Amino acid sequence: MNVLLMAIYVIFAVAAILTVWRIVRGPSILDRAVASDVLLTELMCVLGAEMVINGHTATLPVLLVIAAIGVFGSISIARFVARRDGSN
Repeated sequence: MNVLLMAIYVIFAVAAILTVWRIVRGPSILDRAVASDVLLTELMCVLGAEMVINGHTATLPVLLVIAAIGVFGSISIARFVARRDGSN
């Protein structure tokens, strides 16, 4: 079980580092928006895996808050980009 946990941690850590790199590099705001959504999804997956491994549901409210932040953030960015491009 420890080998599996370490593999999960390494895979998610590498994915998070690559995602943060995309947030920093860009080049456009839409690239950064997608990368931030991916980072939030990775965080949700890590918390979900931790809940399954440890057999509890204590962090379920945190998952719901992260999901809401992701949805509202995506909507806000989409509205900002649409307004900036001149679309209504």
